[in-house]
Amino acid sequence: MREKYTLKVDELEGLAEDILASFQNGVVILRGDLAAGKTTLVKVIAKKMGCDDDVTSPTFSLQQCYGERIFHYDIYNHGVEHFISLGMLEELDKEGLHFIEWGDEKLLDLLTSVGIDVMTIDIEKTSNDTREYTLCIH
Repeated sequence: MREKYTLKVDELEGLAEDILASFQNGVVILRGDLAAGKTTLVKVIAKKMGCDDDVTSPTFSLQQCYGERIFHYDIYNHGVEHFISLGMLEELDKEGLHFIEWGDEKLLDLLTSVGIDVMTIDIEKTSNDTREYTLCIH
């Protein structure tokens, strides 16, 4: 599956519904420049999943958990090797959606090689208020 959407921030609910309709368990790798909207998308998906928690970027904490089925990671500051060295791969076995900001091809290859379901979402800023989202299930 590979789908593209060009949306404004206030149009993300439909994208969240489409994501949840096809992917309810596994890792979602979010890629895009700074301020592309990675955390914003996680907020919208979490809300669609019934989570009322304040979803924030886990930049300085590495991991945030929301409820029992939403996990949010940011590996920008330390990279994949640090993530692995901390034993975080075991976390990805938990039921639910695991959103990883700044994941790369190395992480994608590792996850798919051990049988973890992965969706990648590439976010490209096309204007001040519009983004292009490319979804792919691997």
